[in-house]
Amino acid sequence: MIIDRIPFESLETKDAPMAHHLQGLQYTRSGYGRKIPTSRMVRLPSAKRWRRVYCAIFSNIGTCYVQSGSDWIVLF
Repeated sequence: MIIDRIPFESLETKDAPMAHHLQGLQYTRSGYGRKIPTSRMVRLPSAKRWRRVYCAIFSNIGTCYVQSGSDWIVLF
């Protein structure tokens, strides 16, 4: 369930690549999936810790989001 939408430009961001990013690999074989981790992390206004940005990618479109429990905060 989507609980909020926040502009990406309004957030504090940092680049934090994971092991597969550093090796030049994809997270899944096909490159598609519901929870593909990106190399970006953001700090939400209401939180003090950094959160990983994930992307749900199907076909040729993706939606980037941060998880809050089982809910999504969509970044646009």
